[in-house]
Amino acid sequence: MDRNPGAAEHPAADPDTTDPGAPEPGPAADRDTTDPDTTAPDTADPDTTAPDAAAPDTADPDTTDPADTAADRGTPVGRRVILGMLALGAGGMAAAPWLQRRLEKFLAVAAENDPTGVTGLLPNGGGFRYYSVTSSVPHKNAENYRLTVGGLVDKPADYRLADLRALPQHRIVHDVQCVTGWRVPQTPFEGVRLATLLDAAGVRPGAGAVRFTCFDGAYSESLTLEQARRDDVLVALRMRDEPLGHSHGGPVRLYVAPMYFYKSAKWLSGIEVTREVRPGYWEDRGYDVDGWVGKSNGRDDAPTT
Repeated sequence: MDRNPGAAEHPAADPDTTDPGAPEPGPAADRDTTDPDTTAPDTADPDTTAPDAAAPDTADPDTTDPADTAADRGTPVGRRVILGMLALGAGGMAAAPWLQRRLEKFLAVAAENDPTGVTGLLPNGGGFRYYSVTSSVPHKNAENYRLTVGGLVDKPADYRLADLRALPQHRIVHDVQCVTGWRVPQTPFEGVRLATLLDAAGVRPGAGAVRFTCFDGAYSESLTLEQARRDDVLVALRMRDEPLGHSHGGPVRLYVAPMYFYKSAKWLSGIEVTREVRPGYWEDRGYDVDGWVGKSNGRDDAPTT
């Protein structure tokens, strides 16, 4: 939910507050009464100038103290220091991805146990924020995950994770844009095109939309049938070149590249072909059904395609 005072003035001294400890002027201070016999001459006799008089303003460059010259140049930086700094920089760059993933995992666990949603306001090194509309979400894996395809189709289907992995995979790299403002550039997703599953099921005449349900038990989304058949709409199994983790909606989520991220339902468990669009969880709460980036929800973000 993509953020001296000047120095004090010094008042002039008050003549009425002159230091009482200063000696009061006496007759010796009066120039008209100074004894001329004790007055110092205005200029020194050049013939009696002391031999150790002040040196000229500029020094002879041939006699400059070598120690002073070295001090002016500063302490040289050794080769070992430079190599050490380069090694530290390289070590920091190598550790950055590991540190980023550790931070993401920490925030993901915190979000699962945060019914207030406050953790969703906290960014992390990867740029994502974690949202869930329920207080907890069960974990699924290759053993217990199932995705059903049904509704107005000729051949309803039930896919295991291994079945989805065996189908042709497609990779899409686009920015991810949340309707709350944050954006994660150039994020890779991989998975099966939604159109592939719809074609395999055989969509019946009269169908006009697709509804998605999730195993958190609360979230839902919808697309028109035309939107669902786009090449940039995936049933995603991988994100950023890794299996899709639980905190990012894994093991399987919907990914709708050209729309705001709320349209990409996490923890996908059901695909139902319907006659018309049914508003999803956030559409029931005021979000636009057609969530095109930059063309909906009163926002003008740059497109993600």
